[in-house]
Amino acid sequence: MLRLIAILLVTFFAATAVAREWQVTPEGEALANALNNAEAGDVIRLAPGVYNGPIEIQTSLVMDGQGHAHIKGNEQGSVITIHANDVVVRGLKVTGSGSDGEHKDAGITIAKTADRALVEDNQVLGNLVGIDIHGTKKALVQRNIIEGRLDHRMNARGNGIYVWNATGSKVVGNDIRYGRDGIFVNTSKKNEFIGNRMRDLRFAIHYMHANNSVVRGNISLGNHLGYAIMYSDRVVIEDNLSRGDRDHGIMLNYTNKSKVRGNRVEEGGEKCVFIYNAHKNEFNRNLFAQCQIGIHFTAGSERNTFAENAFISNRTQVKYVGSKWVDWSVEGTGNYWSDHAAFDLDGDGVADTAYRPNDVMDHVLWTQPAARSLLGSPAVQLIRWSQSAFPAMLPGGVVDKSPLMQPVLPELKEWEEL
Repeated sequence: MLRLIAILLVTFFAATAVAREWQVTPEGEALANALNNAEAGDVIRLAPGVYNGPIEIQTSLVMDGQGHAHIKGNEQGSVITIHANDVVVRGLKVTGSGSDGEHKDAGITIAKTADRALVEDNQVLGNLVGIDIHGTKKALVQRNIIEGRLDHRMNARGNGIYVWNATGSKVVGNDIRYGRDGIFVNTSKKNEFIGNRMRDLRFAIHYMHANNSVVRGNISLGNHLGYAIMYSDRVVIEDNLSRGDRDHGIMLNYTNKSKVRGNRVEEGGEKCVFIYNAHKNEFNRNLFAQCQIGIHFTAGSERNTFAENAFISNRTQVKYVGSKWVDWSVEGTGNYWSDHAAFDLDGDGVADTAYRPNDVMDHVLWTQPAARSLLGSPAVQLIRWSQSAFPAMLPGGVVDKSPLMQPVLPELKEWEEL
């Protein structure tokens, strides 16, 4: 054992001894020479200034721009491409990628041969794709400022961070703006997306075929859609904020066995949550507030559970058409509904009467919008009074048999500027 320890120590100190630090200035071919001659473990430190790209990193090294170096591409391909394992790229300003969407021209590309890459504390500005994590494993992309292009229509722009088949990779604490989607994930698994802020985009986070992943503590502000989780199973979506997103705060589309908990969706446009053909998902302790529709679920979505959620000041709390009753309470614990006028005579925190968000007229209006002109008529008022007096006349749909008297509101961390 002592001999083994001695060998390991000798090997460690030998590796440390040969590692070099390169001090590079922007003049001439200094950066290209350093990249061509650096060996594994070397550190390349860039002095302030503008360096011509594109560049490729073929060795396991650290490239440190110290917050003042600028790698400027020639508007063809990716500006920085990482090919080797265990590379660190930090402290750079990166601009000038190409505009080829098919080849994912990016500010920084982490290629499939570059496992365990660390890309942190960079400013990646005005590129088609910000950072492309492409087929690698266990990459960590953190604390970068990424701003996309504004000279294309939104759907023709690239994504802030593109993740493809990057098992075990993490995207943490990035500030992403403009472009198409903030984070687009396709055919990947076991990823973590934590504490990112995304603004002025189509989707903040867009999932396609990405299982067993975590979306936690992210902020979506003023996007078309906040969190679009599609064709994915066993995703944890928790402690996220969606504020002012135009279409939906959270969308589950063909998503199953996932947990949606502790999120705040507020001040949205059309729907706080849209659930389409999604099954066996759990919704707990979320706030859905100030949307046109709190939750719309359809296309046979079944066996989803809802408990301790707060539905506050939505014009329509729930939109669901069905012939049977679906109970939104779990083991005697339901949800809070701001428009439920009820008493709690026994003081147990649960209302004494059930809550039914929809009636016959709701169903009529969803299928025949022209009927809105009749809402003030005596006939409609009589129908609604009859249903409130005789619940057996209600058509089926959502019922909360144990509605809460007080909301359980999730508390989220404030964003800290990078």
